[in-house]
Amino acid sequence: MGESSCWWRKSVVYEIYVRSFKDSNGDGVGDLNGITEKLDYLQNLGVDVLWLTPIYESPGDDNGYDISDYCSIMKSFGTMKDFEHLLNEAHRRKIKIVMDLVVNHTSDEHSWFVESRKNRDNSYRDYYIWRDGKEGNMPPNNWTSCFLGSAWQYDAQTEQYYLHMFSKKQPDLNWDYEPVRKEVYKMMRWWLDKGIDGFRMDVISLISKDSRMLCEDSNIKGHTVCANGPRVHEYLQEMHREVLSNYDIMTVGETPAVTVREACQYAANQQSELSMVFQFELMDVDGGESGKWNDKKYQLQDVKAVLRKWQEGLYGQAWGSLFWNNHDQPRVVSRFGDTSTKEYWNKSAKMLATALYLLQGTPYIYQGEELGMTNLDFQSIDEFRDIESLNAYQEYVEKEKSISSEDMMRYVRKSSRDNARSPMQWDDSENAGFSAAEPWIGVHSNYQWLNAKQQMEDKDSILHYYQKLIRILRENNIVCDGKFQEFMEDSPALYCYRRFTQEGEIVVCCNFTKEEQAWDERVVPEGADILIGNYEKHQRGVMNAYEAIVYQR
Repeated sequence: MGESSCWWRKSVVYEIYVRSFKDSNGDGVGDLNGITEKLDYLQNLGVDVLWLTPIYESPGDDNGYDISDYCSIMKSFGTMKDFEHLLNEAHRRKIKIVMDLVVNHTSDEHSWFVESRKNRDNSYRDYYIWRDGKEGNMPPNNWTSCFLGSAWQYDAQTEQYYLHMFSKKQPDLNWDYEPVRKEVYKMMRWWLDKGIDGFRMDVISLISKDSRMLCEDSNIKGHTVCANGPRVHEYLQEMHREVLSNYDIMTVGETPAVTVREACQYAANQQSELSMVFQFELMDVDGGESGKWNDKKYQLQDVKAVLRKWQEGLYGQAWGSLFWNNHDQPRVVSRFGDTSTKEYWNKSAKMLATALYLLQGTPYIYQGEELGMTNLDFQSIDEFRDIESLNAYQEYVEKEKSISSEDMMRYVRKSSRDNARSPMQWDDSENAGFSAAEPWIGVHSNYQWLNAKQQMEDKDSILHYYQKLIRILRENNIVCDGKFQEFMEDSPALYCYRRFTQEGEIVVCCNFTKEEQAWDERVVPEGADILIGNYEKHQRGVMNAYEAIVYQR
């Protein structure tokens, strides 16, 4: 096949959280056949690529990101035959499928780890990172897991600790050990030979640990302590040589704590590693990454500064990705928009899509975003399913008693990963048309008026706006290739920029507030036409509540 043709630069990706998308067999859990049922909906939406969260065999400690068998399908999701049917039906509609690749760690029930923990001389021992404890049988160092607590788990059978940057049931693989890398590449080729179209690589920037640090304390918390390690680029270049360069695919690396400079290595235009990366600075403007359990509100200037830095820093050097939310983040319209009234909800959801997706990079739309789905309305901690949220509640409310139950409930309603994981709202029937049985996690009570069926019939819906915007994203060369220039950088209310090439330019202006704002439309070139907007009529020089307007010349 040879090198990638870069088709992903003009593609729109739709992320599917399989467990919550569509249940086809009435067990309350989404599945592969449910996705196949909804391919016509996705085709009509206009997306080009489906990214599936992990569908492999897993005990489900971290909702599938703890894999026990890379080459088997989780039974609750279906069979390999079901997957092959989905792949064929998607390809028939010219929709590509990208799989989630989770190779920083496995489940502790994976056969490699089962062997590794048997004894210190086992041939699989070096597949994972084992260390002696400190004096008094304390952990080798003070590293913390991303899910709180120590990143080291003591194993009495062999009297050593193993490293886990996430759950204790997710031991980290030892990428310094060549047989591990060979096993991973073999598995990747197995899936690519089935015909899949690429990989989203989970926390791929964590795979190279600095062995000198493994027994040293650090004041850096969580995964950042081993992000962008000493051999990560060496390993990804090897992966590219051994696997990726032989297929016409797209790859996106989840790279926590990445800088612009490092992203230009991971996703350089020369493509010796990955097609693009996910960076999370935008997700931290309200403390969502560095400390999510709070009441902090974002400031638009902070949002704009992050977008500006990455648009200017990657241009001509590397390719980026654009996303407001995913399976780990709260719903965009609840986080950055306004759900206080149906009018503000409708307008702000459309405005947010316009503001971000007309920048340079591959857009990632998270399931339900195109409907303006909102954060959940949970009343009790017992309704949550996310290990991170439950651990945080236990740690801060019950153990430390440093946060009151009332405050913590407010924080998890704002920031929990479960906000993104409620069932897709298909129609106003019971369980939002997601399942005939009680879903594995609660459905939002607003499904009776906020659902796909209703929006398909309403020409002013968020769904119809996304369909129109996606057509522009796929077909407009200025959106793909144009240079970025921002206006009104200091405005706390308006986000305005232009994208331009020798062919022409587009000018985007978005009001992030419910107050009317004045703006100088002299930045719009003579003879420009309105390309898209979320109001029927635009009053020159004035931006209405949550208005978005795009001009093209």
